[in-house]
Amino acid sequence: MKYTKLPNTNIEVSKICLGSMTWGQQNTEAEGHEQIDYALDKGVNFIDTAEMYSVPARPETQGSTEKVIGTWLKKTGRREDVVIASKVAGPGDMVSHIRKDLGFHKAAIEDAIDKSLKRLQTDYIDLYQLHWPERNANFFGKRGYEHEADEQWQDNFREILESLKYFIDKGKIRHIGLSNETPFGLMRFLEESKNDLPRVVTVQNPYNLLNRKDEIGLTEIYHRENVGLFPYSPLGMGTLSGKHLDGVKENTRLSLFPQYNRYSNEEAVKATREYKKLADKYNMSLTHLALAFVNQQPFVTSNIIGATSIEQLKENIESIEVVLSEEILEGINEIHNSIPNPAP
Repeated sequence: MKYTKLPNTNIEVSKICLGSMTWGQQNTEAEGHEQIDYALDKGVNFIDTAEMYSVPARPETQGSTEKVIGTWLKKTGRREDVVIASKVAGPGDMVSHIRKDLGFHKAAIEDAIDKSLKRLQTDYIDLYQLHWPERNANFFGKRGYEHEADEQWQDNFREILESLKYFIDKGKIRHIGLSNETPFGLMRFLEESKNDLPRVVTVQNPYNLLNRKDEIGLTEIYHRENVGLFPYSPLGMGTLSGKHLDGVKENTRLSLFPQYNRYSNEEAVKATREYKKLADKYNMSLTHLALAFVNQQPFVTSNIIGATSIEQLKENIESIEVVLSEEILEGINEIHNSIPNPAP
């Protein structure tokens, strides 16, 4: 395994992060525990979760993933061996079952943190992230920003940081991050942090061969402001494993939850076929090509991989040993330039 540090902290994390959103819905508690044990045995020390998980969000399964992690922590007593990241949900109809008020004001965040801590059976969360902005922004399958003239959101970046500082001072969380965020949002948080407030250390955004839109504006900020990208969906919900090229496979995320179709449009499939040809040319799996590409990006702190089976998890973790040559990277960029960001 390879390691780095959460930017501007002394917390060492593995370059591979164990994603968990299937635990409690697609995976049982026992399977979740098995995945954690396997990942730690391979050197992974970083686990990402969220209060809304498992996915898709449902009242019956809300918080189930954190509970799986919590029972593992209680069973093993290995809290100091893992770095745990979780997230507080923003406003949205799909998560209206979590709280009546889903805004990022102090009372809502306190409710979220305290319930997450209880489910996780721990006293603190290492990295606490805002799952998506309160304001209208281009996230979850949207390529561009569309302004809403009647938007009710009021600028509250400083207020949010003041609330998060309170919970850091209380020892309930250690560091903060964002998710599904834009250059505007990240820069506003960074500017406000100069007022003796907590500084964002990571942004968890989608990033993969089919969606490199962070490179348009955010990666410059990552480099210049020392903020780490914490990418999710590095395999495009399984699309970049190549398993769906001849039709969606049964009992997979895309077959069970067809609403997750942002990586299945005609151009995305076309690009995936080209990446598969490139992987075949160099005698590697498409999975390893896709994950190694993300692993090698200098602005990436830790690559969030997920799996529903140990076999998948094994291949995903092994990607850390794959190093793409300049020739392969040139081939990737040729495909990207001809079919740029086909998945929103």
